[in-house]
Amino acid sequence: MTSLKKFLHFWAVAFFPSRCPYCNKVIDDSECACKRCRKQIPEYCWKTYAAGGYICAAALPYKDAYSKAIHKLKFKNRTDLAKPLAMQIVRAVKELYGDLHFDLVTCVPMHKINRKLRGYNQAELLARECAELLELPYLGTLEKFKQNQPQHETSKDEREKNVRGVYRLLGNTDLSGKRVLLIDDVITTGHTLGECSRILMKGKCAEICCAVVCVASVNKFIAPG
Repeated sequence: MTSLKKFLHFWAVAFFPSRCPYCNKVIDDSECACKRCRKQIPEYCWKTYAAGGYICAAALPYKDAYSKAIHKLKFKNRTDLAKPLAMQIVRAVKELYGDLHFDLVTCVPMHKINRKLRGYNQAELLARECAELLELPYLGTLEKFKQNQPQHETSKDEREKNVRGVYRLLGNTDLSGKRVLLIDDVITTGHTLGECSRILMKGKCAEICCAVVCVASVNKFIAPG
């Protein structure tokens, strides 16, 4: 780290310290949560599947303080939570995928209008942090070129149709022979991750593996381990 970067980092930590995603206590920049909240984090991750049969690792259940942390990241401009939440994703990736080698990390994209309104894509923030933690390159591979209704506003029966045909590969993206780690914040029915994976396979990927912070409907279709 250069002297300028060290100086800027010092003042950033002094005036904008890292905070626990779940209770907002000040934490060290290297911590994923405060000591109290760490004790309550599940020791295992969840294994589920996106539509199309793509495996997805999930670190936490989408409820209580965990769902509130996602809400703060997405809607309250708490971009500082991307790093500690990415630490949870990386924990799940290492537990579920073990020593499997990935060539790059990418994310579920947002439509440019929605991204402009929010100011950022939370999935991209998470993916970039995961890439850094895993010492892998991050690459934007997909574009959401059609607007659709937000998935959480549609019924489970409508979700597959709602995401069909809204994504495409960016430019001349060539993923030949690559094993790709695809990141999002939450998996519910798995249709968004499944559709993104289907499009990525058009880039001739060798394999797509998915990972998220939280999984919804844990009791319905998720098994620990």
